[in-house]
Amino acid sequence: MPYMLLIMEPTGQRKTRTEDEGRALYQRMLDFGADLEARGLLLATESLHSDAEGVRVQVREGRRMVMDGPFSEAKEMVGGFFLLACESRAEAVEIAAACPAAEWATVEVRAFGPCYAG
Repeated sequence: MPYMLLIMEPTGQRKTRTEDEGRALYQRMLDFGADLEARGLLLATESLHSDAEGVRVQVREGRRMVMDGPFSEAKEMVGGFFLLACESRAEAVEIAAACPAAEWATVEVRAFGPCYAG
């Protein structure tokens, strides 16, 4: 069953690191992804730019609204994701706990399914 690990970072946290610190953390995440791939669990992974470069789009009553980031009301941003092929939720949770980002962010585990269910 596919599960997604969403890396939920505190906004602004990246700015608190030096470039060397950021590169070292990024390398840990690359190594984690390579291990998942070697184990046949990784379907896809990506790191995302800061929410400062993001755009939010809504359409209400036919009117389009576009808001450029950063988004002041947000306390967290999606920093990246891992899409996994796991046998169970428990396996996905174990992988999330082993993710280096769990040390500085929240790793949210989500199963795939229709949006009308639960």
